Amino acid sequence: MRVMVMIEGAGADEDKIAPTEEMLAAMGAYNEELVNAGIMLDGQGLKPTSAGARVVFEGGTTSVVDGPFTESKEIVAGYWIWEVRSLEEAIEWVKKCPADPGTGLRQLIEVRPIFESEDFGDEFTPELREKEEALAARIREQHPNG
Repeated sequence: MRVMVMIEGAGADEDKIAPTEEMLAAMGAYNEELVNAGIMLDGQGLKPTSAGARVVFEGGTTSVVDGPFTESKEIVAGYWIWEVRSLEEAIEWVKKCPADPGTGLRQLIEVRPIFESEDFGDEFTPELREKEEALAARIREQHPNG
């Protein structure tokens, strides 16, 4: 089972919180544990929303909103993709994640299973499955190291 583990940040305060050397070292050690356990497939921290944009589709129109998203109380600050046996295993790993109590902010990590082909049932026809597999092969060709 693959899961996405999302580290949530505090929207309005995201530009005020810089990781310390100690926190970066602790997170590096945690990532090493995940790699050693064979469950980490990917993971990255995300730049603040001030460096991003949102694309909004509403009522047949499309608009772009540039960051920062100060109205957001919770934003995704980073993520991992893990391969685990169960949601419970993922939760046990999340409980070991380093946290920085010095910020005084609530820290939240969300774990969500990733859809697998078999989750879609008969709606995911052999033709659609073949197209999906062809796209995945093209992605691997374009990005052999990633």
